[in-house]
Amino acid sequence: MRKIKVLALVSIIIGAAIISTAFTNCKNTAKGNSKTSAREGEGFALVELFTSEGCSSCPPADDLVAKVQKEIGDKPVYILAYHVDYWNRLGWKDVFSSADYSKRQNEYARWLNLSQVYTPQIVVNGKTEFVGSQEGSLRNAIKNGLQDGSSVNLNLDVARNANNTATIQYKIEGNTGSSNNVVLLALVQKQAIIKVEHGENGGRTLAHAQIVRNLQTLPLSKKAGSATLALPAGFNAQGWEVIGFVQNTGNGAILGASKAQFKVTAAVDRRDTSGKL
Repeated sequence: MRKIKVLALVSIIIGAAIISTAFTNCKNTAKGNSKTSAREGEGFALVELFTSEGCSSCPPADDLVAKVQKEIGDKPVYILAYHVDYWNRLGWKDVFSSADYSKRQNEYARWLNLSQVYTPQIVVNGKTEFVGSQEGSLRNAIKNGLQDGSSVNLNLDVARNANNTATIQYKIEGNTGSSNNVVLLALVQKQAIIKVEHGENGGRTLAHAQIVRNLQTLPLSKKAGSATLALPAGFNAQGWEVIGFVQNTGNGAILGASKAQFKVTAAVDRRDTSGKL
């Protein structure tokens, strides 16, 4: 009888130890998952595509960013498509092209120590670049961006004015330390369809997404401010948005990003959104 009692007592002690260990592991696992989820939620991905209607290699990249744009939902992924102007000399002038966007791409070549620029090119968070049609590279870069932390939080508010302009107010929280940091505000047309008549894509109808129509850079002298952007012809509140981000002009790194939607009134603007001016 005494042996049985001893064995029973040992069994109870072992059982209690197993339960305690399991409970402790569950707590540690729960803490670990919570920490991982919180960290993933702190990151962001700013995707900048350099493209052109005059480049036959660009439509697959345009299609890829449009595909990702549809998939991101409410994730902090922000896509900007800049149409460069150096392809215009080859027979077709891209209606969305600007020398300012070609200049921005050349700045990335300097920041990333590249010997030349090319299209289609994607840069994510100002740190990683690759051929714009490489889906695996894009998805990995977005994943890494979402897992990394953000050093600043950027809050945006946008209002449309009666004189066909928009006022964007911004507020920044966090460490903006470097004097090299600036705020950039991009007016973005969400989609457009253009029939290309000449050049490498002559005869094709191209679909574009997240087209940058205006890009304004503001010195980061204070953590709150505002800017006014002109709205192009064909503006429709439902088809446009503003994406803002903070960038270090010393090395190109993006420190934080956000976006704001235009408020749609009861009388929805139904003007042409084909993208033609």
